[in-house]
Amino acid sequence: MNMNIAVAGTGYVGLVAGVCFAEVGHQVMCVDIDKEKVEVMKAGISPIYEDGLEELMQKNNAEGRIDYTTDYQKAYREADAIFIGVGTPERSDGSADLTYIATVARQIAESVVKDCLVVVKSTVPVGTNDKVEQFIQDFLVNDVKVEVASNPEFLAQGTAVYDTLHAKRIIIGSESTWAEDRLMEIYQPFHLPIVSVNRRSAEMIKYASNDFLALKISYMNDIANLCELVGADIQDVAEGMSYDERIGAKFLNAGIGYGGSCFPKDTKALDYIAKQNGYALDTVKAAIDVNKKQRIMLFTKASKRLITLNGLKVAVLGLTFKPGTDDLREAPSLDNVPLLLEQGADIYAYDPVGASNFAKVYPEGKNGNGRITYVDQAAEALEDANVCFIFTEWGEIKAIEPDTYKRLMRTPLIYDGRNIYKVQDMERAGAEYHSIGRQAVMRKEVKEISEHELQTH
Repeated sequence: MNMNIAVAGTGYVGLVAGVCFAEVGHQVMCVDIDKEKVEVMKAGISPIYEDGLEELMQKNNAEGRIDYTTDYQKAYREADAIFIGVGTPERSDGSADLTYIATVARQIAESVVKDCLVVVKSTVPVGTNDKVEQFIQDFLVNDVKVEVASNPEFLAQGTAVYDTLHAKRIIIGSESTWAEDRLMEIYQPFHLPIVSVNRRSAEMIKYASNDFLALKISYMNDIANLCELVGADIQDVAEGMSYDERIGAKFLNAGIGYGGSCFPKDTKALDYIAKQNGYALDTVKAAIDVNKKQRIMLFTKASKRLITLNGLKVAVLGLTFKPGTDDLREAPSLDNVPLLLEQGADIYAYDPVGASNFAKVYPEGKNGNGRITYVDQAAEALEDANVCFIFTEWGEIKAIEPDTYKRLMRTPLIYDGRNIYKVQDMERAGAEYHSIGRQAVMRKEVKEISEHELQTH
């Protein structure tokens, strides 16, 4: 049976969920406080860059299965289920800020006029759903039944629509047969495996899953750093490990650390939860520490190699935390660009979709001791550059041939944080190539940049 579903929040979690619910036949109303954003979505334009999302928005807009509003009372009044997909940003102590969750919960309590299931999709600390249900009961205006369930999301930015419609599993956490049955009914049209547990287990599954992947990434980065010291190649090591089914082939790529809206926040949140309960999650704390150091590994290498970055033209390829999204949250570029600017670098930055968002943080022109210019083509960034940093493995960047760096750059000195190229290919191209967990290519043609060159650049 198709249901009337309201979705609170139209970020990555809320908007993708709402559009996918509409795609399988439910009637959906998405709620956001931003009037301009609502009008944009009504016009079928996605406020976020996500593959396939805008097309599904336009399709379901036209077929009348989804709408957008700032009128939360209207949206919640007759809803059979209300999904909460608002942000839970990280506080300075690593805990999750639940202010937006509380605001929506009170709005729901004051608006619903019939029995309703409230479903929290946002990532929240274990036990939060219990508090949300009590909070709603405290402020409930009408004599109706409202229960709260947990339904954490497991989408990856860049593939969020596919991940929702073709999920490996759907996790639902409930405390009653009524809530479980209603969630089962909502997800029945997806025809996907469903794991039904209690609310607290569902909340923990989300954190445990994300933190395990973060652990895996940090472990491989730690091994990569050791590989450089002992003369091993991390890509060969990863391939050898991948054949073991107990380990698997995914999340074995070494690089400059994880970013985005989930892993950094969720590792810190789980570490905080453990401390609050008198327990030390040493493995998660180690992942956090390794990732923090890994993010500036390239800058550290470059600082050891060069006399100075002052006055050098520095090409930066990739600004977003991963390809396929315009999201900059916890992107390594945000750690490295300010360090480069502080050193007086003249940065030319290229990203297929993330430059406009990055410019909101670092406007084009003079920034501190350095400058930043945003370009539309990677070749513009590389032209006559002294140094190149690769922070994101976009397809457009991976397509650059090794000899292009030698041909365009003044000194082909490349720091690759995503291990895009084969060391041998960069050696043949005549570049000095530094990557993660592999031996650097040192070519005689690439000499130390002298003070005379700096003055004549």
